[in-house]
Amino acid sequence: MKHAGKRCARTALNVALMACLALAGLTGCQSAADLSAVNAEAARPVQRYDITQALAANGRTVVAGTQSGAVLVSADQGRSWQRQMLAGASLVGLAACPDGSFVGVDFFHKVWRADAAGTQWSAVPLDKPRTPLAVSCDAQGRWWVAGTAATLAVSADRGATWQVSELAEDAQLTGVQMVDARFGIATGEFGLIAVTTDGGATWSRRGKMPDEFYPYASLFVSPAEGWVSGLAGQILHTTDGGLSWTRQPNASQMPLYRLFLHEGIPYGVGAGGTVARLDGGQWQPVAYPDPLPVFLGAAASLPEQHALVIGGPGGLLRVIGTQALAAR
Repeated sequence: MKHAGKRCARTALNVALMACLALAGLTGCQSAADLSAVNAEAARPVQRYDITQALAANGRTVVAGTQSGAVLVSADQGRSWQRQMLAGASLVGLAACPDGSFVGVDFFHKVWRADAAGTQWSAVPLDKPRTPLAVSCDAQGRWWVAGTAATLAVSADRGATWQVSELAEDAQLTGVQMVDARFGIATGEFGLIAVTTDGGATWSRRGKMPDEFYPYASLFVSPAEGWVSGLAGQILHTTDGGLSWTRQPNASQMPLYRLFLHEGIPYGVGAGGTVARLDGGQWQPVAYPDPLPVFLGAAASLPEQHALVIGGPGGLLRVIGTQALAAR
């Protein structure tokens, strides 16, 4: 009986020990895991899962819109960034207005606005176009939005009211720009071109780009001259306001997803980490330090420091000086 009692005691002790070990595994009685690296990554303003989809700059502030709903704001020309989250947003387009304020569009039927410091973000609903794809701000400060169903919308009162123009086409408009006070142009799917000559009061179709061209981006420097970029690195050029188009050589052979002016010269960014600029009637790749072979979905000009800011996946946000590059 005495040995049996000892065996029972040992069994009870073993059961208690196993229970304690199990409880330690469940409740963390043992030493806690070191999460310092995880916490440090979460505290970074630019995180490795960020995909930059849009960039805009007003001379003082740079704003980047990401797929995840984060807005990254720099007050020092891209040297450092602050992170803000916009609930339910995925900004696909951004523009700076003449007063320095920012306007952006997301896939979820909203137009976003921020002040010149890139703060105080607020949203207004957008009924048409149902899915906005491009946004610009004209010299009068009006917001222009283009998107699906060949629809254009303009607001002169920061989204309180909208004037909508529908072109009766089942096509996406991927670009819209008011080139001056009266002339504006929109480009879209299947080679669609629409223009206004009365400041946006009315829009009409004008010719077509060849081969049902799908434009990723467009850039006009006058009512006559402009460029569109598309599939397989194709770039079209017009000198008569879109009535006719010719192909321009693109030595990078990479599609350019954004076109923009930098110090008076057309630039583009695109696949394979490509930065390109127009030089003598041809688009030439721009060599820059430590390029990454990823798509660049956004860029903006920083003329105050003779630089570009470029953005892409993997938390990529970089500033590239262009004075030294131009001298190569």
